[in-house]
Amino acid sequence: MAAQEDAFAEARRRMVEEQIAARGVRDARVLEAMRSVPRHLFVPPKYAEWAYGDGPLPIGNGQTISQPYIVALMTELLEIPPQGARVLEIGTGSGYQTAILAHLAAEVFTIERHASLAAEAKARLRRLGLENVHFRVGDGTLGWPEHAPYDGILVTAAAPEVPPALPEQVRLGGHIVIPLGGRGGQTLERWTRREDDFERESIIPVAFVPLVGKQGWPET
Repeated sequence: MAAQEDAFAEARRRMVEEQIAARGVRDARVLEAMRSVPRHLFVPPKYAEWAYGDGPLPIGNGQTISQPYIVALMTELLEIPPQGARVLEIGTGSGYQTAILAHLAAEVFTIERHASLAAEAKARLRRLGLENVHFRVGDGTLGWPEHAPYDGILVTAAAPEVPPALPEQVRLGGHIVIPLGGRGGQTLERWTRREDDFERESIIPVAFVPLVGKQGWPET
């Protein structure tokens, strides 16, 4: 068992060096979080040997765990403040992205529409000692207004447009990071709240599962 854990630790180190830092992610806090979180615990056991590979993996319920580079990039784009930050995540999934955020923010609020995924993610994070995460099962497109405003909102599924409820829940200077586009492919975008509008940046092409909800895609 110890030898296997050592092998996973080495795989994480290579993942960060070869897949993430080599592609331009520079935030030291993000890189350290990616080195720290055991990604193999967030995938079905039959996929554990591929957990540190350069790609997404299925996690059940038609959902995926994102490619490590994309997790790191989206986290870096949030520019999470080092003290007292509150982050909203739409789409808990396996809880891997949630765990990365929990290493950087004081509080993470995460919403998942699949109750089984939310329960499994909560159990994983608690086993890892991450107690600063608040879970909700429901429609993530509506956000979690009771705890707004957030320093950042990260959306881990693709929407045709930014759900109207979300811009109202981010603080001045805060960011929304979200994949926008059709079901077949999207562009990762960052929206930054300014005094009277949002600054919109297109980052890279991506492919995410659809964001289903009242202000997203309809259930098929």
